[in-house]
Amino acid sequence: MPHSPPPAPPRRRSSPARPPDGPHFPPPSLPPAPPARRSAFAEGTDRLRAAATTEPGRLRIIGAVLALLVVAFGAVTAWQCSQRASAADDVLHRSQPLSSGAADIYRSLADANTAASSGFLAGGAEPAATRDRYEKDISTAAGGLVTAAANAEPGSPSEATIARLNRLLPEYKGLIERARTYNRQGYPVGGAYLRYANEKMQQDMLPAAEELYTRENARLDADYADATPYPWAAIALGVAALAALGWAQRRDRLRTNRVLNRGLVAAGSATMVALLWLTVGHTVARSDLDGSYDHGIRSLTVLHDARIASLKARGNENLSLVARGAETVTVDGEQYDAYYHDFDKDMAVLGKGLDQAARLADDSGGTAPVKAAQDSAALWRQRHTAARTDDESGDYQQALDKVIGAQGTTGECFDGVDGDLARAIGHEQARFRRAATAGRDAMTGLPAGAAVLALLGAAGALAGIGRRLSEYR
Repeated sequence: MPHSPPPAPPRRRSSPARPPDGPHFPPPSLPPAPPARRSAFAEGTDRLRAAATTEPGRLRIIGAVLALLVVAFGAVTAWQCSQRASAADDVLHRSQPLSSGAADIYRSLADANTAASSGFLAGGAEPAATRDRYEKDISTAAGGLVTAAANAEPGSPSEATIARLNRLLPEYKGLIERARTYNRQGYPVGGAYLRYANEKMQQDMLPAAEELYTRENARLDADYADATPYPWAAIALGVAALAALGWAQRRDRLRTNRVLNRGLVAAGSATMVALLWLTVGHTVARSDLDGSYDHGIRSLTVLHDARIASLKARGNENLSLVARGAETVTVDGEQYDAYYHDFDKDMAVLGKGLDQAARLADDSGGTAPVKAAQDSAALWRQRHTAARTDDESGDYQQALDKVIGAQGTTGECFDGVDGDLARAIGHEQARFRRAATAGRDAMTGLPAGAAVLALLGAAGALAGIGRRLSEYR
């Protein structure tokens, strides 16, 4: 009988290892973590605080602060004055000429329309002077559009308006030429073409020209707004720098019993000169620029508007005889000749404009032509009333003679008003240029001069503090 294997001994549960008998040693400890690195700002603050506990350290801090204040004053003065001088130069050489050019575009278009209607009334034998006036106006308008396009920002509304006028101008000229051709041949359809050309001018071209004029005036106002504000930041820094230099001078005197520190005196003098130059120069410039606006731009705007109103009135007066009652308008239930109705409105605008121009004119050179224009406008109204009476009573030829005849006509009065307004505009333009030039020149050299004086002032402050520091070596 085989022997069975002996039974396996029972398995014993494993128990956690026990440390051997003997002395107990703790596990080795890790080295302490290095302290966190402080920021450069905190370390610099500590060094500055430590330096401030000694007189040489305090002097170094005072010298750095004084130099920084004076240099900051010079830098801000140069920056702000450069901006204002540039804006004043833009007023003189860019925005005002462009505004005046836009007004000339409007005036030339309106005058061309007037000249075309005057030539049409003369019949087939159009006067050479009238034709030359029309061609000159068209050429002036085209040249003004070229200048305006060259100065318009790409993609701006002004550029779109100029492009629109450039497209409409040839269309208008084509209509006028057709009207002339049919008028020379004696066809009544010539009057229809003239009225259609006038409609294109009044409803499309002149509103676009007025829009361009308004935008250029807005640009002019923006340049004035950039040129005239006081440089308060520079003035405040200048006052702060002077106050700091005065405090440093007083501190030095109390600690050393010296009456004056030459370096600090030089720094204070340079800063004072720069601050006075800034204040007086900008005040004079602002006064001259404000004068150029009040006695130049405002008068020019009123005179341009009055001249345009006179041109529109003359055009409507001519077209009333061309249409011969074909165009009517209903006002308060009553019918009126459309062109006579518009003539009355334009003459009312002209009268108000001349009254306002007379109030704005403050010397004989501006008052005399405006007064002459008022007299011519009053006579124009009288002669127009007589011509209208003849036209409405059926005496067309008599009315025509009183409008475009040899003498004693409304055309003479219109030419008088237009010539007087042109002289008044020339006078106010000259006044504007003188005042605006004086305003711009009042800031000439100020940015560079302030920067140089600030550097001299900073050097003086450092030299004055350095003189005191040398006593501690």
